[in-house]
Amino acid sequence: MIKRTLYFGNPSYLSLRNGQLVLRLPEVSKNDALPDTFKREAERTIPIEDIGVVVLDHSQITVTHGLLEALLENNCAVITCDKSRMPVGLMLPLCGNTTQNERFRYQLAASQPLKKQLWQQTVQQKIANQAAVLESRGIVAKNMRAWVGEVRSGDADNMEARAAAYYWSVLFPELGYFRRDREGDPPNNLLNYGYAIVRAVVARALVVSGLLPTCGIHHHNRYNAYCLADDIMEPYRPYVDREVCNILTSGLDYTILTTELKTKLLSLPTVEVSVQGRRSPLMVAVAQTTASLYKCFSGELRKIVYPEM
Repeated sequence: MIKRTLYFGNPSYLSLRNGQLVLRLPEVSKNDALPDTFKREAERTIPIEDIGVVVLDHSQITVTHGLLEALLENNCAVITCDKSRMPVGLMLPLCGNTTQNERFRYQLAASQPLKKQLWQQTVQQKIANQAAVLESRGIVAKNMRAWVGEVRSGDADNMEARAAAYYWSVLFPELGYFRRDREGDPPNNLLNYGYAIVRAVVARALVVSGLLPTCGIHHHNRYNAYCLADDIMEPYRPYVDREVCNILTSGLDYTILTTELKTKLLSLPTVEVSVQGRRSPLMVAVAQTTASLYKCFSGELRKIVYPEM
C-alpha cells in the first residue's frame, strides 16, 4: 500500500483518536459559540496506518504525545520546518524491524571492499539518472553516459564530482547561469525542499529495513545522523531535479516557495519510477532499494536495486 504524505502549513491541533489522526483548527476548537456537532463535523480524520510522512510547517501546530507515539509505531517519518518554512528536523522510530539487532550486526560488519562496491553502484546509477534528465531536456549527455562506465570501486577518481560539475552547468539553460548551493539563488530553494522530502522517505525505509541510517557506506560526517540515507538517496536526487525542471518550464514563479510549489514537491513520494523493468511509486521503490541493501550486507545479493530513469 502506498503511504500518504501529509502537509500541515496552518495553525492546527493534531491528536489521536481510535487509531486515527484527528485534525482540528484552533479557531473552530476555541469558539464556544459553535455547537459541538459543528465542531465534530469540522474535524478531519486520517487512519494512522495510511501515513508515511508528516510535514509540520507552522509554529502554531500542536501535536499530542499520543499521536507522535502512534506515528512512530507505524514507522512514519515526521519532518519539522523552521521559520523560513524549510525542513529542519526529522523524527524516526528507534525500532522498525523485528530482526533489527541481527541486521545491525550485518551492517556494522560490512567490509570496506563491499562498501566501496556498493558506492560504485550508487554513483553509477546517479550519473546515469542525471544523464537521463539532461537527455529529456534535449541536452547532450554522451559524456555522462561514458563516465558511468569509468566509475571505479569506491569512486576513487571522484567521477561523481566531475559529472556534477557538468550536470549543474547545463541543467537550467533558461537561467543562463546556475550554481548548485544550499544557500544559493532559486531554484536552489526548490531543490533543497525536494531533497529533504526524499531524504526523509529514504531514512524511513532504512529504519523499516532494520538498518542504521547513521552508518553510511561513503558519507561519514561525525555530525550527520543520516549518512546512510544521504548515500542511498543519491540516485533518487535526479527525480527531484526533473520536477524542478518541470516547474521552471511551467512558467510558475519559482523564486518563492509557495504552497503550490510545495504541493508539487510533496508529491515526489508518489512519482512513478522504473525498478527492474517495473513501474512503481518512488516510496515503494525506495523500500525495494533498502531491502536489497540489507541483502547485500547479509551476503544474499551483490547489487543494490536502484531505479532507472
